Parts: sequence; structure tokens; C-alpha cells
Amino acid sequence: MGDAVRAGVIGVGFMGAVHARAIRRSGATLSRVAGSTRESSRAGADRFGAVHPGDTAEALLAADDIDVVHVCTPNAAHGPLVRAAIANGKHVVCEKPLGVSLPEAGDLAALAEAAGVTATVPFVYRFYPTVRLARARIAAGTAGALRLLHGSYLQDWLADEHGDDWRVDPASGGPSRAFADIGVHWCDLVEFVTGHRIVRLAARTTVAVPARGGRPVHTEDAAVLLFETSHGALGNLTVSQVSPGRKNRLWFSVDGAAESLSFDQEAPETLWVGARAANQQLLRAAGDTTRYDALPAGHPQGYQDCFDAFVADTYSALSGAAPDGLPTFTDGLRAARLTAAVLRSAERGTWVDVND
Repeated sequence: MGDAVRAGVIGVGFMGAVHARAIRRSGATLSRVAGSTRESSRAGADRFGAVHPGDTAEALLAADDIDVVHVCTPNAAHGPLVRAAIANGKHVVCEKPLGVSLPEAGDLAALAEAAGVTATVPFVYRFYPTVRLARARIAAGTAGALRLLHGSYLQDWLADEHGDDWRVDPASGGPSRAFADIGVHWCDLVEFVTGHRIVRLAARTTVAVPARGGRPVHTEDAAVLLFETSHGALGNLTVSQVSPGRKNRLWFSVDGAAESLSFDQEAPETLWVGARAANQQLLRAAGDTTRYDALPAGHPQGYQDCFDAFVADTYSALSGAAPDGLPTFTDGLRAARLTAAVLRSAERGTWVDVND
């Protein structure tokens, strides 16, 4: 696409604001914004700096000055909005989960493929330069054969009974909360870095706070997984939205025969490399650099920078480029398969296969 990409955002909450910033920073035009009401649409358009005043979602989807639609709504609306965007010939960026069920995610991925549109899901932790460095070391064989993949994704925003929002309600958020919201990010990241696939898992989930906002809670506050990978490694993962003091701690360790690699999203400027003789802290941009090193070493890059890189790569794909590691609807479908397996295992109390 020779001209600047023209984007529309549906959803005016936190994620809508993150998408809007990334759209502007990519050099694209933020044409239109839609919220759940005309008032929220107008306020969002003004706050995000859209060219046109607020729209309804229907008007935005049909507009001829939109090339790509960013879906940033509660989960239950993802499917209908993505279907409408594709039917209108738009490219799509859809927040995860891609669908609130595995069949819905499969349907959306198939629709996007049949339509030939660019369709991506923001698994943006892939875009940390230190993550790319870890991936490159593993691909080069520096770490040796991988034996253990382990870690956690911990938050505390629902640690007490006063925490509540639409994600807690299955009608809006879907049947899984903690795993579908943040656990899939950890799994996507570790599979991306290592090239391993989780093929079998055993999961337990828990509802730590049984009631929120005057209603019973049915979606999990935390989950613990054991798993096996396609290359014979073992792993474990703890996912929690009820861990006091943990704001957004996505941490993994990949332990190989020659070295271990550890990444912490709350301290992303370094990659820890462990060996029997000596350990190292590799600094971002101090040695090997990636094309995602937007700033010189010592100038911290963070979550928004990753989002900016993801959106820029998505827009490059609109012109036929194939950026390495761009997460697409295929990856969104993979996350739905993992979520379905976690719920199935937790319900049955058994190991289950993750079926591709």
C-alpha cells in the first residue's frame, strides 16, 4: 500500500488507547474510533486524536476511509466484529482471545485466510529485543538441547474481593479468565522463543475469590500447568491474577544443556544467561542488536515500544512484506487450542493432548 495506512479502533478503554498510540507512531492515519455509545465514541475520538468524530461500530466497519480495523472490545464482541470487518474487506488486528471458544477462533482464522486479508493478534511480548536475542541464541544452538521450560505470569489486580470488571463475567470474557487473558501470552512467547510446541498438559485451576461485585465467580483466578513439548522437554507454568505485589510479571527460564536463558518482562533491558562456569547479564543493544532496538542502550524500551513494533510490522504486511515472527490469527487459534486443553484438563483432572 503506497499511501499511509488508514486505521479504525473499536473500543475506547486501556487497550484502545495503546493501539491508538501505536497507530500514530507507525505513521498511519487514525481515521475513526468507535465505543459502545455515541458519547464514548466522541470522547474516544477526541482523546485518541482521530480525524473524524466518534462513530458507531457499524459505521466504522463500513467506512471507505478505513484499511484496517483494530478490535479492542470485551472478548464476546471479538467474533462478530471480526466477521463484519472481513465481510467489509478490511484487514484486522484483534485483541486476544481471538474467540471465546475454540470453534469460534477456528472460524475466524479460516475466514481471514479465505478472504486473503492480513489478520494479526497482538502477542507483543515477542517484540522485546532481548526476547529476539534469546530466540537467536537457541536457534544457533548456543543453549544446547532444551530440557526444561518454566516460569510464571503473575498479576495482582484481582487479589481481593474489591477487584472486578467485565473479564470476570463469562458472558463478556468467556469461560477462561486468567489463562485466556495472560497465560496464553506466556505460552506464545515460550513457544516462539524455543520452537517447541506444548503437546500434552495437566492443569489445575482455582477460584480464589468466590464472589465479586455481588455475583459468584466462575472463571479462574489462577492456574498451574505441567506440560510436555514436541521436542521432549518438560515444563511448568503458574498463572495468577491474585498475587499481591506482582503487577505484570511475565518471567520464563529456558534451560538447555549448555546454558539457561531467563527473561523478565518487568526488567526487559537484560537477558540472564546462566552457565556452569559463569553467569552473564546481557544488556539490550550492548552487543548484538535487532531491528527492534529503537533506542540506544541505557534508554529503556518497554511494553508500548513492543506494541509500536507489532503494529508497524502488521502494516508492513499489508503491503506484502512478511516480517519474521508476526503473530497472526493462526497464533490466535493456537492460543484458543491451549485454552481449551487447560479447561478440559482441569475439568477431568487428567493429562490431555493439545490437538493441532
